[in-house]
Amino acid sequence: MSEFETVQVTEVPAGAKVLDVREDYEWNEGHVAGAVHIPMNEIPVRLEELDPDEDTYVICRTGGRSAQVAAYLTGQGYTAFNVAGGSGEWFEHGLPMASENGLEPNVR
Repeated sequence: MSEFETVQVTEVPAGAKVLDVREDYEWNEGHVAGAVHIPMNEIPVRLEELDPDEDTYVICRTGGRSAQVAAYLTGQGYTAFNVAGGSGEWFEHGLPMASENGLEPNVR
């Protein structure tokens, strides 16, 4: 695994490429508005969906899975940042979120 940087949710630039690596049921309940969803276990087979020349901010629920994916992506030549605290922290800061289930976004 390679070195990567961890950033706070408040350090993610507006309009940044955010990659959510949580499972479908987590994504459906609430996710960063405008994020791309590729579950962690699908990253190796869907790698071509990501742009190696674009900074990618990887997020999960609390920061564990996203750290693993950020390390993997960095090792593949991508510029990836782990978002500390994950979607839970994003939600707590009141940052823009969406859901796929028709309900108010939630993270659990």
